Amino acid sequence: MRSFWAIFLLLLFSFSAQAQNAPAEKPKVTRILFLLDASGSMLAPWEGQPRWNVAKRMLSKMVDSLNAYPNLELGLRVYGHQFPNADKNCQDSRLEVPFAPKNAKAIKDKLTTLKAQGNTPITYSLLQSANDFPTDKSSRNVLLLITDGLESCNADPCAASVALQRKHVFLKPFVIGIGAEKEFGKQLECLGQYYNAAEIKTFRTVMNDVIAQTLSKTTVAVNLTDADGRPVESNVNMTFVNNVTEQPEYNYVHYRDAQGKADVLAIDALQSYDLVINTVPPVRQSNLAIKPGKANVLTFKTPQGVLWLQNPQLAPNPYGTVQAVVRDPQKNTVASFPFGTKQKLLAGNYEVELLTLPRITRRVTVKQGQELEVTYPAPGTLNITTDLKGYGSIYKLNNDESQTWIYNLPDGGSSKLNLPMQPGAYRLVFRTKTSTGSKFTDVRNFSIRSGQTTSVAIFGK
Repeated sequence: MRSFWAIFLLLLFSFSAQAQNAPAEKPKVTRILFLLDASGSMLAPWEGQPRWNVAKRMLSKMVDSLNAYPNLELGLRVYGHQFPNADKNCQDSRLEVPFAPKNAKAIKDKLTTLKAQGNTPITYSLLQSANDFPTDKSSRNVLLLITDGLESCNADPCAASVALQRKHVFLKPFVIGIGAEKEFGKQLECLGQYYNAAEIKTFRTVMNDVIAQTLSKTTVAVNLTDADGRPVESNVNMTFVNNVTEQPEYNYVHYRDAQGKADVLAIDALQSYDLVINTVPPVRQSNLAIKPGKANVLTFKTPQGVLWLQNPQLAPNPYGTVQAVVRDPQKNTVASFPFGTKQKLLAGNYEVELLTLPRITRRVTVKQGQELEVTYPAPGTLNITTDLKGYGSIYKLNNDESQTWIYNLPDGGSSKLNLPMQPGAYRLVFRTKTSTGSKFTDVRNFSIRSGQTTSVAIFGK
């Protein structure tokens, strides 16, 4: 056991030294609040001795071994120790040792004076812990709950835990269930990262593992590859989203060096993440498999090509700027951008709707590493020369002699207008505002040619 702690402390000092060698980054203070169950059930025997005695002894050894770490502060909150169980006191929780550097002795001394006897107000204790951590946005706040029982005060500890994580009071908590059955753990998994320590030996191992996770350095390198797995993609925004709070924790623009290697990012492994790679459309990976204290390498296929919306070659263009909407095969809109621009898209099939008049829909395939050019015919112009107030619509004439509505004239306004339109055959239907029946409707067929103006007079005027 002594050799383990000697190696562990050596690693901690090495990690601290590495952090201190980077003058641009001031080492963060890590604060660990031990939330200890001192309810009456902790007096139950556990391999020949009370659970309470085992928990105190293990915790004393743990804080003693951490006392030399320079950027670490410890605190102790206890519940169920001030009132007997018969009182059913649901506010029996107290911060016994506030946070301070090198305060192992204070925690050890306090543990010798406490006795287990009362209720199990876990939710109340969690909420009170929000006031235990100093206001310091740059610190890492960690909560370690050691308990042998469930909430006994008709409250919801899981909701309280998530709410406090959302407020960044602490990171995803550790929960160690001692002397407990597996079914017990299912009710506490929602609190945080749950460990079942059914045996004393397991309890010791779990505590060591929790502390190692808390204090060891974790890195992640993200490889973005093409369809063949070659790591060539880069310059893409990436968001690490806390999948408990659903809040973004890290935002990066992916970088690859001259040798093609993705850079290494320091990630706090005490939280669980979804990764959103903000390609168009985005790629999302849920529940990233990040191993604490390791150099993790994550690989995702994000092959991209370029869609180039090119303006028509004929000028002038009476439309001005034309937009296009890009949809995936499920008809979800993935992008909207104007002609004359280029847009990277994941390789695949898309529907591109050009917002011309009438709108043009095309199905395209974007290929990895290639540029696909999309244009539309140069428009012509419809010039309605007649100035009449009324109601009218324009229809596109189809090859089967059917018609498709594409445009309404200003309702009750003047019919005189100049309207850019795509080449093709059309029909204008119009009734004046002052007419006394539907039969006084004028119908005019006309054609639009690229770069030309077509003049139409309503009612032969």
